[in-house]
Amino acid sequence: MCGIAGILSPSGQPVPGLPRRLGVMNELIAHRGPDGSDSWTHPAGHVGFTHRRLAIIDLVTGAQPMSDEAGNWITYNGEIYNHVELRDELGADSFRTTSDTEVILRAYQRWGDACLDHLRGMFAFALWDEARGRLFCARDRFGMKPFYYAVVGDQFVFASEAKAILPFLPDITTDREGFKDYLTFQFCLDGKTMFAGVRELLPGHCLTVGNGSVATRRYWDVYFDLDFSHTSRYFEDRLRELMADSVRVHLRADVPIGAYLSGGLDSSIVAVLAGREVQGLAAFTGRFPLGPEYDESSYARDVASATGAELHELDITVDDFIAEIRRIIYHLDYPVAGPGSFPQFMVSKLARRHRKVVLGGQGGDELFGGYARYLIAYFEQCLKAAIDGTMHAGNFIVSYESILPNLTALRQYQPLLQEFWRDGLFEPMDRRYFRLVSRAPHLLDQVRWVELGDYSPFDTFKGIFDGDNVPAESYFDRMTHFDFKTLLPALLQVEDRMSMAHGLESRLPFLDHPLVELAATIPADIKFEGGRLKRVLKEAFAADLPPSIAARTDKMGFPTPLTRWARGGARSFVLDTLSSQRANSREFVDNRRVVAALDAEHDYGRNIWAMLSLELWHQEFHDRAGALRDLVPVSEVV
Repeated sequence: MCGIAGILSPSGQPVPGLPRRLGVMNELIAHRGPDGSDSWTHPAGHVGFTHRRLAIIDLVTGAQPMSDEAGNWITYNGEIYNHVELRDELGADSFRTTSDTEVILRAYQRWGDACLDHLRGMFAFALWDEARGRLFCARDRFGMKPFYYAVVGDQFVFASEAKAILPFLPDITTDREGFKDYLTFQFCLDGKTMFAGVRELLPGHCLTVGNGSVATRRYWDVYFDLDFSHTSRYFEDRLRELMADSVRVHLRADVPIGAYLSGGLDSSIVAVLAGREVQGLAAFTGRFPLGPEYDESSYARDVASATGAELHELDITVDDFIAEIRRIIYHLDYPVAGPGSFPQFMVSKLARRHRKVVLGGQGGDELFGGYARYLIAYFEQCLKAAIDGTMHAGNFIVSYESILPNLTALRQYQPLLQEFWRDGLFEPMDRRYFRLVSRAPHLLDQVRWVELGDYSPFDTFKGIFDGDNVPAESYFDRMTHFDFKTLLPALLQVEDRMSMAHGLESRLPFLDHPLVELAATIPADIKFEGGRLKRVLKEAFAADLPPSIAARTDKMGFPTPLTRWARGGARSFVLDTLSSQRANSREFVDNRRVVAALDAEHDYGRNIWAMLSLELWHQEFHDRAGALRDLVPVSEVV
């Protein structure tokens, strides 16, 4: 796990001040790799890489950037979990190191661009192909590891974090379409970021720079090729096999490994399986000491007790929020997702005191249907089907009768239900799910929407939601597919930044592509039978989990008491942040109205996070644009 960055002049002309520029980028991602730092520049001066290392595999000879005998160079961030098997397949005697970095170089020698099909893991890398005079870059299938890039004049610049690219831009300005996406979904779509000119390589894509052009292509995708020939028991058995194998290879490291343990289903499954492989597994959890609605640590203790794990607990307070929120926004690069990044930052900080690597449960909700909104949307479809007389048609409808007993899971979502059914009842599926995920209606009078242009986030949403690789008739699959393609990468941005802010590697066994590809074949009526969220996953591992976990029907998801704090202990901080002269003169946002809504809205937490994050982002990156630009002499900026 590391940080990478580099610069290329596709024309072959030397890059002015290349070593110094690489040094600037290296410093801006220094937190990602406290164990080592190095750079490489091509003798012709037209391409160079820099690298920060967090040493996990091959602690002695795995330094980067790394080269092979053909003159190829690589800078790489991630872990290739099948590096042991690939080393044997490629000829172990030819290797100089025991690192997975060299495995990628050798795989590229053997298979070229198709090496990506052989890699099992999380990765982002850039590889200079000396013979072909081109740069080959790639990102893992799900977007666990980041890769940002920009074309600035005649130069191609890339990095693990967008902040390392900003000093080289002519101006640091807001991407209006990315901004509009964020206001709608709290994440950007289609490779956009919130910085104009900075793109994100999409998950499952590779990129080549050569012959004066930049080209991207998709090398992997998930297809919902549903398997109706097997029973639920078959899928449960296969899930157990693949998950156990995934955890086993995710434990490969030359340093001790721990685990996040929230007490929810997904992290509990990972911890239980890891606990069978690692004696005295170190586990980490956090809680807000404000009552049971903000604290599921008792469930984490049950799992730790059942597995013999050593559980480290952290109480998180409003003072922590005030002290750390600016650092969190800085490390995120730009606002994304909800307030969960704050507790994740705090628990990662705790974990790093004891371990350099942790396993986590990210991905289970998107793969197996763990969000309450799926139940809300499907309940509406059941009502419509009951009225239309099509309730029992096809393989995709959860029946009205079977879903009723599970609606108690929606008890805490009554305000959302009121909002959802206020308009548009029984509209087409894409419109209804868009209403469920869109945050824009809550920000109508706080944003100057007209100034953001005519771009429609719904059009981009619809293109993903109605994609060809998911059955058109399966509402459940279309919902989970959209979240897998959009929400999950946003959550993985949080996962990467909050762990790497502390030099901590986070590994995610649910996001192992054999497991994901199996999950995509499981029909909705097995995954979601009777409207039970993550039913097939719960059934598969019920016997492995403590009864308190196996019987849980609620979903907390590390709720942050932001509404309570914004009206209490953090009120002065929030008001001061949003009421400054600069805050009141922001482009696109009316912070006066944001402040006015603080006491008016019932549950302001998600909104205040969105708008507070935006203001802190403006302060950190836009107001400090001059300081960032000063890192590079004007003569070296295109």
